[in-house]
Amino acid sequence: MSVNVNNQPLAAKPHILVIDDDNRIRDLVSRYLKDNDFVVITAQDAADAREVMKGFEFDAMVVDVMMPGETGLEFTAALRKEQGGDIPVLLLTALGEVEDRVTGFEAGADDYLPKPFEPRELVARLNAILRRTAKKQEGARAFKIGRWHFNPNFDELADGEEHLPLTAVEANLLRALASRSGEVMSREELASICGVDAGERTIDVQVTRLRRKIEEDTKAPRYLQTVRGKGYLLRSEEL
Repeated sequence: MSVNVNNQPLAAKPHILVIDDDNRIRDLVSRYLKDNDFVVITAQDAADAREVMKGFEFDAMVVDVMMPGETGLEFTAALRKEQGGDIPVLLLTALGEVEDRVTGFEAGADDYLPKPFEPRELVARLNAILRRTAKKQEGARAFKIGRWHFNPNFDELADGEEHLPLTAVEANLLRALASRSGEVMSREELASICGVDAGERTIDVQVTRLRRKIEEDTKAPRYLQTVRGKGYLLRSEEL
């Protein structure tokens, strides 16, 4: 068995796929993550990444937005459509405006880091993503939202044989709202619980994505409702 200097088996380390067409940045990110106890495999573009994914499983991905051919946003959106929310994605981009971040979250990203960035911040954000992904609420009960059943130990909605995967952020948002069903929770509070940027529209984007999955009419939501000037509340039933 391969073991690192800290005697931690390689299989126990987080496995990260880094996708970036810039050789310098790709090598820098890879080297820094390896120095911080991650197992790293790299790909130069989306097509290369798809080939790598045929033979390996990953705990998270670091994906550059501005890549030739299929962009990081397109790759992330396609990944969510094909595999749901199983693999957390952190997007890297030279674009840092609010609307650019919103676009990334709408594509299904779990976090967003603008270039240039401090490698230490990348490591911190990846560790935060992995903690959120691994964290399951002990003693939390399953609940129902309309026709959908949600088991807090799995990141998906289910209705009989139909299963609808959620991203890690979407699942954590549902858990947070359901923990105080029928009560209003502010955007700032939800962002803190979910471990995401408390920016003006970050939680709004995640709520919009959830509504598309659980509501029959997103313009007149019955379950995930907005309370103007205060935040959001979820109407759910414990099972």
